[in-house]
Amino acid sequence: MSAKGKLVVVSGFSGAGKGTVIKATLEKYPNYSLSISATTRKPREGEVNGREYFFKTIEEFEKMIADDMLVEYAQYVGNYYGTPKDYVFEQMAEGRDVILEIEIQGAMKMKEKFPESLLFFMTPPSGAELMNRLKGRGTEDEATIRSRMKRALEEAEGVGAYDFVLINETIETCAKELNDTVQKTKEKGYERAPESERLEGIELINKIKAELEGLVKGE
Repeated sequence: MSAKGKLVVVSGFSGAGKGTVIKATLEKYPNYSLSISATTRKPREGEVNGREYFFKTIEEFEKMIADDMLVEYAQYVGNYYGTPKDYVFEQMAEGRDVILEIEIQGAMKMKEKFPESLLFFMTPPSGAELMNRLKGRGTEDEATIRSRMKRALEEAEGVGAYDFVLINETIETCAKELNDTVQKTKEKGYERAPESERLEGIELINKIKAELEGLVKGE
């Protein structure tokens, strides 16, 4: 029987490129499965129910909560997001590493319930680049972008709880770093980055936070 897979949680700023990097990881490294989240937000253009997300009404999602069908759930920018249980546990039992793309509230709940899970916080190299990526997405209006920027300031406060910081400068190198880190933890048995490396990541996030504060104020 194959060894049990790792639970890999990826969070980060909206616009950091989490979905793109995860897609590249899944395409290049066959040992991963993606946990598809349920959400009450509306689909973006090109998104398909059951592929990017399970799109639910508020009533459907709250029934999932009541029926204990979720590993974790949280509210983010006015919508519910959550991780269905069955798929995650089935894949891990088969020895596959399961990637969950979830926001910070959900990530903290996952670490509490599953201390062996690996938490990654993904960030662009700068606050200005984050703003460029949000605007370049073209799917949100200015008010939503500002809401996400303000939310990013809150998310930056929790980065110290993450095991690793991933800097997404290019998709390929970020995907490789994600996979290399996961496999090293399985081989060597450690669960967090060395303290010096973690502090470097936290310093970068604090620098980006300062940039975001200026951008949000319109400076």
